[in-house]
Amino acid sequence: MGDNHLNPRTIALMLSDAAIAYLSVILALILRLDFQGAYYQLEEKFGWLKAGLVALICILVMYLYDLYEYTIIKNRLELFLRLIQAIGIAWILLAIIFYFLPEMMIGRGTSLYSSLITLSLISGWRLLIHSVIGHPDIGERVAIVGTNKAAIDAARAILNRPDAGYRLVGLIKENKNEKNLDHLAIPILGSTEELNSIVQREKIDRLVIAVLERRGNFPTDTLLKLSLAGHVLIEECASFYERITGQVHLDMLRPSWLIFNGRGKQSRLDQIIRDLLHRTLALMGLIISLPIALITALIIKLESEGEIFYKQERVGKNGRIFKLIKFRSMHVNAESNGEAVWAQPNDARITRVGRIIRKVRIDEIPQFWNILKGEMSFVGPRPERPQFVAQLAKQIPFYEHRHLTQPGLTGWAQIKYPYGASVEDARQKLQYDLYYIKNQSLALDLIIVFETIKTVIFGRGAR
Repeated sequence: MGDNHLNPRTIALMLSDAAIAYLSVILALILRLDFQGAYYQLEEKFGWLKAGLVALICILVMYLYDLYEYTIIKNRLELFLRLIQAIGIAWILLAIIFYFLPEMMIGRGTSLYSSLITLSLISGWRLLIHSVIGHPDIGERVAIVGTNKAAIDAARAILNRPDAGYRLVGLIKENKNEKNLDHLAIPILGSTEELNSIVQREKIDRLVIAVLERRGNFPTDTLLKLSLAGHVLIEECASFYERITGQVHLDMLRPSWLIFNGRGKQSRLDQIIRDLLHRTLALMGLIISLPIALITALIIKLESEGEIFYKQERVGKNGRIFKLIKFRSMHVNAESNGEAVWAQPNDARITRVGRIIRKVRIDEIPQFWNILKGEMSFVGPRPERPQFVAQLAKQIPFYEHRHLTQPGLTGWAQIKYPYGASVEDARQKLQYDLYYIKNQSLALDLIIVFETIKTVIFGRGAR
């Protein structure tokens, strides 16, 4: 899978941070109590288990603070400040746990030593990691065949994700007569006529093919020989871009690519398990959020006249229309003229209570009922209004393909892209939705659920 979710690099980084936090507790015990005292605490007072709890809480808080997303950490100062905040919050949570479970306490002095050691070691380790993965000489050397928009977007994706392990060497023109490419600000290595020599001269590890029209000068024979000889990896631009960004690029998309690279047939058992999981999550969400829902309903009724709930037609799986339920966050008759209107920043139609419940996503709570009824899943593309669907389907290719799966309360597009309020936003979100539909799995669903919890906690992306 692409982008910033739990790929092997992220898992390895989490495990290394957990090991550091675990060892920090042991080192703190030794510094505080000497070897004999530390051994007694570890063996007789469940010290190994306590160290594991510390490591778990540290990893959880670091995840919530986006410390496993390379692209968010722009500089060393930001990295260090986020680490200080994360370690501080982790120890506050641990203090609360120790208060309610005093048998898990590791001692105030040990806690202080451990937090300082953890912060020092993880900071040093992270600075080393960021220096290594950002080094221009480390990583797979990539050349992109093509100079079109798809090629440029793939090149930018590589430059924006140095942690992905790729280093952009340059672009290769489709033919030597191409001119006026200086504006690209990306090295031009030559043309496809020189492909073999470019691969050898630049020590290319991977060729990404971004040429969409493969006739005329397309170097089929050269690529075939390079591939069979094992000198270089050759990959479609659509697949490469998908893996590195977590999007399916519409300009690179061809029906044949989706057909041959789809997720394949899902067993009936997989579908039943997924549906059961989603409905279980919805039932848990409904029960847990009931006190908040009752308070919200009361406040909405006190602030303004009108219904507590707002029902709106949305397009579901296979184009079926259903009524989506939300807490009312707008004034009554906000669309009195009958026309569907995109929500905007500081929308005058939104009530004071509405602004708050939208910010923290409380207005979405009633949709748990849509999930229990089978009209939605917990995870999937967000259902859109029929009027917008009709408009967007005319303007954006493959738009109606998002209705091939059940819509969701949350989705890959929701955690990766801010609130959409235009045709271009809808296009960007569709690229994430198609990625989700193509790669749909229980593992990806769980990642989206965890990321959504993080998004709600920090109040991102609401409007």
